[in-house]
Amino acid sequence: MWTERLILRPHGVQDFDDVAALWADPVVVKYIGSTPNSPEQSWARLLRYIGHWQALGYGYWVVCDRDSGAFLGEVGFANYRRAVAPPLPDVPEAGWVLATQAHGRGIASEAVACIHNWADQTQDWAQTVAIFAPEHAASQQVAAKQGYQTSGEATYFGDRILIMSRQKPAAL
Repeated sequence: MWTERLILRPHGVQDFDDVAALWADPVVVKYIGSTPNSPEQSWARLLRYIGHWQALGYGYWVVCDRDSGAFLGEVGFANYRRAVAPPLPDVPEAGWVLATQAHGRGIASEAVACIHNWADQTQDWAQTVAIFAPEHAASQQVAAKQGYQTSGEATYFGDRILIMSRQKPAAL
């Protein structure tokens, strides 16, 4: 898939170095668990991304700069079966994470719009959810642009999280 500035493509093992660098960056993980990932954790994440497509027919994409091909981050949908209390509904969970060089440029909004357009056109999902640290206002704004609304709060690994839900637009 592509947008005016981006290419979204499947992950492959060749993306390991970029994935590991992304998830090791303290700025990137500030609102996503707050602890940089080890290379081992990033390898498991990469395999989980690839496996989602095999098992569920959806997953995450690598976000690349359309002109340079540079790795900018990851966006997609997943079912992580998270141990959230109260539990999340059994629907796909949207997520996105961008490298620091992509922050503040509208890249997240562009990529997240692209994946939701894909989902609305190809999947029969009535609803998707996204979870955030309550203080992560930038990602909540990206979600709101796609029609997500706050639908509750929960606890995940002892931390309070905000749950936002999106209904598939009726016109589609």
